[in-house]
Amino acid sequence: MPFRAPFRDRADAGRRLAARLRHLAGHDVVVVGLPRGGVPVAAEVADALDAPLDVVVVRKLGVPWQPELAMGAVGEDGVTVLDARVLGATRLTQEDVERVAARERAEVARRLELLRAGRPRVPLAGRTVVVVDDGVATGSTARAACAVVRALGAGHVVLAVPVAPLGWEERFRGAAPAGAVGAGADELVAVETPADLESIGRYYDDFTQVPDADVVAALDRAARRVRTSPTGRTRAPTGRTQAATGRTPAPTAREHLFVPTDGVALEGELTVPAGALGLVVFAHGSGSSRHSPRNRHVARALEAAGLATLLVDLLSPGEEEDRSLVFDVPLLADRLVAATRRLGRHPGAHGLPVGWFGASTGAAAALWAAAEEDSPVRAIVSRGGRPDLAARRLHRVVAPTLLVVGGADEVVLGLNERARAMLRCPNDLVVVPRAGHLFAEPGAIDVVAGLACDWFTTHLGGARGPEVRRTLGS
Repeated sequence: MPFRAPFRDRADAGRRLAARLRHLAGHDVVVVGLPRGGVPVAAEVADALDAPLDVVVVRKLGVPWQPELAMGAVGEDGVTVLDARVLGATRLTQEDVERVAARERAEVARRLELLRAGRPRVPLAGRTVVVVDDGVATGSTARAACAVVRALGAGHVVLAVPVAPLGWEERFRGAAPAGAVGAGADELVAVETPADLESIGRYYDDFTQVPDADVVAALDRAARRVRTSPTGRTRAPTGRTQAATGRTPAPTAREHLFVPTDGVALEGELTVPAGALGLVVFAHGSGSSRHSPRNRHVARALEAAGLATLLVDLLSPGEEEDRSLVFDVPLLADRLVAATRRLGRHPGAHGLPVGWFGASTGAAAALWAAAEEDSPVRAIVSRGGRPDLAARRLHRVVAPTLLVVGGADEVVLGLNERARAMLRCPNDLVVVPRAGHLFAEPGAIDVVAGLACDWFTTHLGGARGPEVRRTLGS
């Protein structure tokens, strides 16, 4: 008897897979699809469970001289999963791994920017996360995806696919062997488990490639459904972000631009939601840039809350090679002010009240610049900042300032506690439990994003934001 494919297309496969996942209905579920082929399947599952839909983008890390051999994987927010067995056998150095990881992280960020189209990530912390693909064969990508969502805080991980090889449970359930890539899944669901799986496409009548535009459209449809559903469970991290305020994401204008300042053109990315309440300019820390996945995550949350953002590099690529410039706080402060003032004349940002979000040395630059008599800033948020590098100017800062520090970042926490005692402006210090200097721990950057949204919408809210008056002497 000739073989007959069990699925007409990915949508049909998704509906049949959803029928196997009915037991999850009513739970706090998020469905994530692996782009691109897994997303049409995941969309059907999310519809059936009335759950939010998102994507999980992972990139395998290939051994430099044998790229098909995976030594690990990377996902968003800097999540990195390494295979200790491969690393031990190949004797790769940390520098070798980082060169490959940096390239793949950039690709992860690019793909997420394209596919999410400005939507913030659906929070996963403590939730049941269903990872969906259109099928698994070797399963290395699916395992990496499970590891990434677990690292992002998922409480229970379900790997669900229309087709998987017979006996796949032994390879995918629970913890992976010591040192292996991927933490596996807590629950596995497959519709078809053939003993002779030759290729996934063989099980579909229509297995044509899924365009990026179809992925974006599926995510848009799911976002509209969740916003109007009485049981949709997407929530912003805290306070005044989209879900808390009832705002729907406004149409946004995005522009890649160059900001000329003191003979150097600074490269940046400006995003302006329709009816923006204010503009937040990001000052990145040492060794970072506008491509920082954590700062970009915060920026997306701010945009969902109705704030324009500018992610800008305060040093040119050539200057970044000079480590002395990375810690030249007065120079960085001058560049930050120059970029802010030039953006003030941009048609999309003209007249918007300004906030600065600084990380590490970028926070020092923001505080240094804020001490100037004619500073344009109305509010400041420091993430893992080094305010001690601006210590002699802190008493002159007027803009309300929020210091956010990881509880495990003990040295920087001490520096921030001493700096707060020097501030005379309205200020607060928030410690994120168990977070380190980079806030790479599951859910940590979501907390930062929520705090930043609250602080900036409070102090930049309204047509022009609250008036900041200088009452301190110079």
